[in-house]
Amino acid sequence: MTASPVRVAGAALGVAAAAGAAAFVWGVAVERNRFTVRHETLPVLAPGARPITVLHLADLHMAPWQTNKQEWVASLRAIVEPDLIVNTGDNMGHPEGLAGVRAALDAFAGIPGVFVNGSNDYYGPQRKNPLGYFLSPSARPDKAVGLDVDAMERYFEEDLGWLDLNNAARALELRGSRLEFFGVNDAHRSWDRLDLLPGAIEEMHENVGWQDDPGPEPVRIGVTHAPYRRVLDSFVTHGAEVIFAGHTHGGQVRIPGRPALVTNCDIPREQAQGLTLWRHARHAAYLNVSAGIGTSIYAPFRFACPPEAVVVTLVAGDGEF
Repeated sequence: MTASPVRVAGAALGVAAAAGAAAFVWGVAVERNRFTVRHETLPVLAPGARPITVLHLADLHMAPWQTNKQEWVASLRAIVEPDLIVNTGDNMGHPEGLAGVRAALDAFAGIPGVFVNGSNDYYGPQRKNPLGYFLSPSARPDKAVGLDVDAMERYFEEDLGWLDLNNAARALELRGSRLEFFGVNDAHRSWDRLDLLPGAIEEMHENVGWQDDPGPEPVRIGVTHAPYRRVLDSFVTHGAEVIFAGHTHGGQVRIPGRPALVTNCDIPREQAQGLTLWRHARHAAYLNVSAGIGTSIYAPFRFACPPEAVVVTLVAGDGEF
C-alpha cells in the first residue's frame, strides 16, 4: 500500500521542522560558543625582519554574564603570546558590558595594541527582526541605550596602553620593524572621516621622524570596524599593505561551503570573512575580515560560522602580491 500524498507531505514537513529545530539548538547552544582561532601569515616585513604575531579581536559584543567568552579571550594571552593587538570594535553589547570587556582583556595589559570603535561601543543592542539583515543593512538605532564609550576608551588607552585610531594615525616600532597605522571610526554609521586621513598621516610622519633615519621601510596598516568599499579604497590609496576589519560577523548564519549570505555593508559577500586581497587603482592590500567573537544578545545564534579570533603573523617578504 502506498502512502497518501497528504501523509508524505506531512512526513516531509515533520522532518523539515525537526531539522530546523536541531539547527536552532546547535546555533544557540553550540556554534556561538565554539570559539576558534584562525591563523594567517603575511609576508610584508623587510627582509631579515623578525616575525610579529598580531592578535585580531573583533565584535566581542560583551555582556557581563558571558564568562565563558571572557575566559576564552583572556586565555589567548598565554596561547598566542601576541606581540600586538588589533581591536576592530563593537566590544560592548550591554550597558554593563565594560565589566565583561575588562575581564576578557585585562590579561593583555602591557602588550602594544591599536583600536577603532564600532557603533555598539556607543549604543546598546535593540530588539529587532534578524531577518531584516537579508533585506538591507541595519539602520541607525533610534531608541538604543547609550554606552559609556569614554570609559571604554580610557580603559584601552590608560590601562592597556593601546593607541586610538578613530580617524587618526599613529606609529610604533616593534621587534625592529616600523609600523604605521591609520584608521577610521565606524563607517557603518558614517562616522569615518576619510578627509582627515591625509593630515593625520602627515602629522604622524612629522612626529615620528622616520624620514631622516635610514632604518627599514615602515609597513602601513589600515584599521576599520566596518569594511565599506570607500574605506578600503582610501586605505589602499594611502599605501596600506594590510587592512584589518570586523563588523560582518562572517554572515553569522551561512550555508556550509558557501560565501556569506549577508554582509551588513557593501563588501562583496565572498570577502566578508577571511584573508583576501583588496585591489584598488592598480594597488592592493591584504584584507583580513574577522567573523568576530560575539553576537547581539537579541540574536544569539550562529550557524556554519563559529566565532573566531585571528592570529596574523607578519613575516619578511619581497613586497609582491
